[in-house]
Amino acid sequence: MLQVAREQLAAGDDSLMLNAIARLAGVGVGTVYRHFPNRHALLEALSADRFQQLVREAQAAVADEDSLAGLHRLLRFALGLALDDAGLAAVLGSASDTDAQTSTMKAELDHAVAELLDRARSAGVIRHGIEADDIRRLLCGIEHAVRSGDNDAKYAEIYLDVLLEGLRPPR
Repeated sequence: MLQVAREQLAAGDDSLMLNAIARLAGVGVGTVYRHFPNRHALLEALSADRFQQLVREAQAAVADEDSLAGLHRLLRFALGLALDDAGLAAVLGSASDTDAQTSTMKAELDHAVAELLDRARSAGVIRHGIEADDIRRLLCGIEHAVRSGDNDAKYAEIYLDVLLEGLRPPR
C-alpha cells in the first residue's frame, strides 16, 4: 500500500485517495482503512523516514558548538525536506497526529529545537519568546509561501534569510 502511494506521488498524483490505493494495491478497502484510517495517517507513514532524518539533524545541531550555526543548518535542512516532500510539510504543520510514532518524533524534534534555542538565547544570538513550536510554524509558512509562488529555490533562501534575521535579538 505504501509503495502504491509512493508511486502515485511520484507520478504527480497527491490526492492519495484510499479507495484508489486499495484498488491499485490489490487489497480490500477495509485493509487500507485498518492501516490508515484517513489520508493524514497515510501521509504520516509515508513521511516517517524523512521525519526521522529531521530529528537526527536536529540532534546533531544541538551538538554543534556554535548554536546559531547549528540552528541555521537545521532550518535549511528542514526547509529543504519540506519543499521536497509536501506530505512531510503537512505532517509537520498538523496540530494533531494519527500515529503515536509521529507524536514521539514531534516531541523529540521539539525537545532538540528547544535545547538549541535555549543555547542560542543564552549566547545572546536570538530573541526571547521564540519557542520550538514557533519555529515549526514559521518553517511551514515559508514552505507554503515558496509553493504558492513559482516554487523557485531562490525564494526559499530569501525567505529563510528573512526568518533568520528576524530571530536575532532586537537592536
